[in-house]
Amino acid sequence: MKIILKILYQASRFLLLLFKPVTNGVRVLLVRDGQVLLVKHIYEDKWYLPGGLVERGETLDQATRREVMEEVGASLDDLQLFGAYSNFEEGRNDHIIVFISQEFNLNGQSDHEIEAMAFYPFDKLPEKISSGSKKRIDDFLQGGATRYGLW
Repeated sequence: MKIILKILYQASRFLLLLFKPVTNGVRVLLVRDGQVLLVKHIYEDKWYLPGGLVERGETLDQATRREVMEEVGASLDDLQLFGAYSNFEEGRNDHIIVFISQEFNLNGQSDHEIEAMAFYPFDKLPEKISSGSKKRIDDFLQGGATRYGLW
């Protein structure tokens, strides 16, 4: 199953390069007790903030709540807008809205895409963390008011 998903993931990346669609995504900083929750997808080697694509007819709030429920089994009590970013790397045309939640419940279940999930202290993040996720965590720690720009 892992091999098939990796192949499908690589094929989807090729199609993105070929057709260059504009995509909208959401990510969320799930923060608790000085730690942030990160996920590792089975088709990626790096750790990421939970999130994913906004589906047609879905609000940003709905997409964020759906994605964190699917990926980490979280129901969010609070959800606040954190920032808006654009990603043009590797031929992409992605726009990512980042939210923060500090009050949530976890049921410990994840979907077939997630290989692992774990809370990490802010000062002990994994070595293999995506650069975008690391930048957003740094933004959070710095408390800056301007939260937009490149992913």
